[in-house]
Amino acid sequence: MLTKFVLEDEQLTRLVAPVGRLASAEPLSGGMFATAYRVHFEDGRRAVAKIVGADTSRLYRYELGLLGTEALTYEMLGGSGVPVPRVLHTDFSRSAVDADVVVAEHLPGVPWLNLQLDDAQNAVVRRGLGAVMADLHRVPAPTFGYPAADAALSGPTWREAFGAMMDAVLADAERWHVHLPAERVRAAVGAHAAALSAVTHPVVVHTDLWAGNVFLDPETLDIVGIIDTERTLWGDPLHELAGADQQGHGDPDADLLAGNTAAGGILADELASPTGPARLQLSRLYFALILSSEPVVRGYEGDWVAGYEQTARDNIGRALAWLEGAAAHQ
Repeated sequence: MLTKFVLEDEQLTRLVAPVGRLASAEPLSGGMFATAYRVHFEDGRRAVAKIVGADTSRLYRYELGLLGTEALTYEMLGGSGVPVPRVLHTDFSRSAVDADVVVAEHLPGVPWLNLQLDDAQNAVVRRGLGAVMADLHRVPAPTFGYPAADAALSGPTWREAFGAMMDAVLADAERWHVHLPAERVRAAVGAHAAALSAVTHPVVVHTDLWAGNVFLDPETLDIVGIIDTERTLWGDPLHELAGADQQGHGDPDADLLAGNTAAGGILADELASPTGPARLQLSRLYFALILSSEPVVRGYEGDWVAGYEQTARDNIGRALAWLEGAAAHQ
């Protein structure tokens, strides 16, 4: 099983000392790989301290250096309109503990996941999330792929970066003896190389905008916080749609697209472009490959695992069938 880094009280006190004097802290649940604490300082301020241990044995290659990516992304999004926390302190020296540390301000609101909303209310939130994506995708990026140097999965074009990303996920699965249709995947990526090449301007893509990472004002349903940017990459804005619905396979949500368009976003136009459908299917294939090998790589246990893995494998089949069919008619 994937184990989290455990901190003693005095270690946490030292780690957050550059921000303030620790009064108390409580662990936060949720994340699969990081240890997180809600930190209370003696002056009344609150923050979230996130810690990832040096053991990378159960991380995918694309996840290497992920806390550095989280801090970098928060800083890149400052002033963008995306409500991300401000970074208060980072420590990647591993001098105090054998782990990376990011301390960020504590955001207001309640996770969307924790609110019992009706269909109309959820539609309001999805439109708001589309608007957040519009703000995200207005932030330019310096290149394509994952920012972390440790991952070494970036390139001057989306075609090169995406190809490297796919190869890395397939290699990770092979390392853990998870069988994936690697030859068909590589053939599909190659057959749609022109679609990938159509993406010429990299933008900031969160990749994980599910309901647990979106904080709402429970009264107004306004989005007041976006967290967990550690898997952010620089690339195709359509990758965001696949990342926000990693087990989905139907048409992208109409309310989300409407909210994006109303906020000046480009997702609907990109989807309607000649290369848009293929790019979306390639991104869906990418996430399905990750999810299908994740139970083994992470060491998941429980009755839910078989269904989780089967859904991912079904989505691999759907995406490949679409991509192969489209390639046959080119």
